[in-house]
Amino acid sequence: MKILAVGDIIGEVGLKKLKEILPKIKEEKHIDFVIVNGENVAGGMGITEKDFNSIIEAGANVVTLGNHTWAKKDVFKFINNEKLLRPANYPKGVLGNGYGIYKCKDKKIAVVNLIGRTNINILTENPFLEMDNIINKIKNSVDYIVLDFHAEATAEKMAMAYYLDGRVNIVFGTHTHVQTADERILPNGTAYITDIGMTGPKNSIIGMEIQASLKRFLTTLPEKYKLAEGEAIFNGCIFDINEDKGHIENIIRIKY
Repeated sequence: MKILAVGDIIGEVGLKKLKEILPKIKEEKHIDFVIVNGENVAGGMGITEKDFNSIIEAGANVVTLGNHTWAKKDVFKFINNEKLLRPANYPKGVLGNGYGIYKCKDKKIAVVNLIGRTNINILTENPFLEMDNIINKIKNSVDYIVLDFHAEATAEKMAMAYYLDGRVNIVFGTHTHVQTADERILPNGTAYITDIGMTGPKNSIIGMEIQASLKRFLTTLPEKYKLAEGEAIFNGCIFDINEDKGHIENIIRIKY
């Protein structure tokens, strides 16, 4: 089974690129299941129902979110959709689903969305302990467990991967928008990559217009971020699972 994870979709430029590339990759690479992080698709922050539907129509099976989950009020209309996941370690009682279980080729795939706490100014529960709770609930009823860990710090992402090594099949990072070249299979069989990158404007600073971003660093004054335009890149990662043995056979980074 081949699972494709696509990096953070940035604005309309990223969504257009997703629509262009995803159907081709699914056909050429024989992809069975697709996870797309969509938390930046609506103007660079958040997601609307229209954008969510567009991502699903492009070929995604599930859309994950992150620290900009609530950036658009529109999200409350569809946050409980089973194909949309927000971080599971938001406080108890918050609307939405932190994980979902999906059928694919006679297998059950659990996809979990978590948010990190290091250098992210959001009040959340401990992601490590929340993942323990989820695994205990689902481990006997699913075939594969995949985690999108939306986090800032590389160390926190790595710590999560080693903490879960052998208990989940895949841990991939999102949020920093830069694809890392550290894909590996950990000692107990879990596939890991620190960040799968972004799908959005190529000539940008993590998707944002260069001059507006530079002004923030040069002057220390507040400057509204602006989405960059022009040529787009598509980032993601394919995880190839041996269906008979249940282990990861290969990890392939994707960059168009």
